[in-house]
Amino acid sequence: MKKLSEYTIQVTQAIKNMGLGERKPGSLYAPIEYAMNAGGKRLRPGLTLMSAEAFGGAPEQAMPAALGLEMFHNFTLLHDDVMDHSDTRRGRQTVHIKWDENTAILSGDTMLSLAEELMMRVPDDKLRRVLEIFNRMSIEVYEGQALDMEFETRDDVAVTEYIEMVRLKTGALLGACAEIGAVIGGASAESSACMREYGEMLGIAFQIEDDWLDTFGTAEIFGKPIGGDINNAKKTFLLSTGLAADNADAEALRAAIALPAGDLRVRTVTRIYDKMGLSQKCREAIAHYSSKALEAVKRSGLPETAVEPFKVMLDKLTGRKN
Repeated sequence: MKKLSEYTIQVTQAIKNMGLGERKPGSLYAPIEYAMNAGGKRLRPGLTLMSAEAFGGAPEQAMPAALGLEMFHNFTLLHDDVMDHSDTRRGRQTVHIKWDENTAILSGDTMLSLAEELMMRVPDDKLRRVLEIFNRMSIEVYEGQALDMEFETRDDVAVTEYIEMVRLKTGALLGACAEIGAVIGGASAESSACMREYGEMLGIAFQIEDDWLDTFGTAEIFGKPIGGDINNAKKTFLLSTGLAADNADAEALRAAIALPAGDLRVRTVTRIYDKMGLSQKCREAIAHYSSKALEAVKRSGLPETAVEPFKVMLDKLTGRKN
């Protein structure tokens, strides 16, 4: 089986072959091309292709679905950036900053339709099952986003609530990528369910890693300014865990996140996180969910040689450090 980097090259070329920049009107498609060519690891389409090939499928059969899932992912990013008031992503201006909010919303809507169109190109005998997974995943992602927004106005978000929100918002899409790839590859219902669990657990670990990077990483590694979660009052694993503590540090944290957004708030909150040992708690949670992901893929019935690339992906994505 190929490495994720090899799938990334294939996916990047396939995106170029779509000719998004040549479509009219340019005001609609230029932002889509800009978003789709922002780089990144192409984790989601790569996972789809990897899963299909692991179960004996031809990568070219899974490529339309892989592109559709990548298109869907980037559609959510366009809308997320508008809702989060994010100015940069992957070191570049976000679409709503480079163009405007109306363009970001409309181009995002178009990306959702393009994603659905791509999903329709899977083999006919797999189509119904693939669309069922895709539609279930889409709703779960929207549910996760709704919870994420609800949490912004609450200061009593339990860690278990946060984990469920992450499972929906981030894990559901990665789970669908692994499951759809397995279905296209000919996996049984039991095996494809194991792959979905792998993706979901990977998603939780990956998001907690992102939470850690947003506070303890660097802008060069993270791709956007550090401290955005703190300034936007985002409920992260760090914040939910810290506020759950019944001690003076938790009270100090409540006071710190009430400071005006800016460098002082970021520095103060980060200092309290350090004092509470929350960086280490993050690393422990990442290790826990990574282990659950690995256990799931091992239950899928794949031979050890086919499991190894999924382990490598897991280690690479959840072991990033600044």
